[in-house]
Amino acid sequence: MARKPETQIQNTPVDVISAVKFSPKINKFLLVSSWDTTVRLYDVASNTLRQKLVHSSPVLDCAFLNSTKTISGNLDNVVKLYDLNANVEITLGSHNAGVKCVEYSAKLNAILTGSWDRTVKLWDVREKECVGTYEQSNGKVYSMSSIDEKLVVATSERKVLIWDLRKMDNYIERRESSLKYQTRAVRCFPNKEGYVMSSIEGRVAVEYFDPNPEVQKKKFAFKCHRAKENDVELIYPVNAISFHSIYNTFATGGSDGYVNIWDGFNKKRLCQFHLYDSSISSLCFSDDGSTLAIACSYMDEAENPPQPSPQPTLYVRYVNEQETRPK
Repeated sequence: MARKPETQIQNTPVDVISAVKFSPKINKFLLVSSWDTTVRLYDVASNTLRQKLVHSSPVLDCAFLNSTKTISGNLDNVVKLYDLNANVEITLGSHNAGVKCVEYSAKLNAILTGSWDRTVKLWDVREKECVGTYEQSNGKVYSMSSIDEKLVVATSERKVLIWDLRKMDNYIERRESSLKYQTRAVRCFPNKEGYVMSSIEGRVAVEYFDPNPEVQKKKFAFKCHRAKENDVELIYPVNAISFHSIYNTFATGGSDGYVNIWDGFNKKRLCQFHLYDSSISSLCFSDDGSTLAIACSYMDEAENPPQPSPQPTLYVRYVNEQETRPK
């Protein structure tokens, strides 16, 4: 029997889905955090909810350390480590404001957390303690992404800070965002050459790390997640970005309810999926690039909110080469 191209996941959160993350190397496990104070683990192959962890406040981000351990960051400033097999939760520590971003660095075997308190903290996984706190140039951390030794942090002041995780006494570079409006998401290219960032103003920028002027000439920004209605251009925030690990193509999700796949090197859109239930709040490709998790949540963007407010939905889409491979 042919596999359905897309499956709607059952038993989803009842408030905004803040993050979806696939387990490293095991494509069937999906971690989902939500403003309903839960972190949920799904087996997407069988469409079942495996575990539900209830926190004391909304969960703003989550990540896998490995297939059995997870990390999450809460609105009440707390960073939590969870052992799925042992069913044990550890409070790792806290920030002075909500923990907006969490990442695991396999290169360092360390956890990275970014907060609205304008800092990034580095946590030792073995010792389960904070080993460094780094000021982010007076900006709240809105999004961050790491690849090997590189860490890219996008802040509320439209600044982008590039760090070397091996030498965190100061950032390598501080850049002004090439997008004019507030940053929503930043993600590093799997090939380590640069990063992609998005804004609330329906734009995406492709940037490169190498400061060589010839390399910098390749950077560009483009408009997306826009529509025309009665000759009026409607502009939607681009809330989510996820890279295909093999092809270096990437998906964007917007408040227009669409997911697009882009080839950043050849500056073109490869495909657009159907219209989803509401805004795309988070996206994540599986490690092997065969599957894309798509979280839909109404994010209070409309002047006249729909009544009743749409319930969050979660989909897993099995993507093919035609949709993700550069042409």
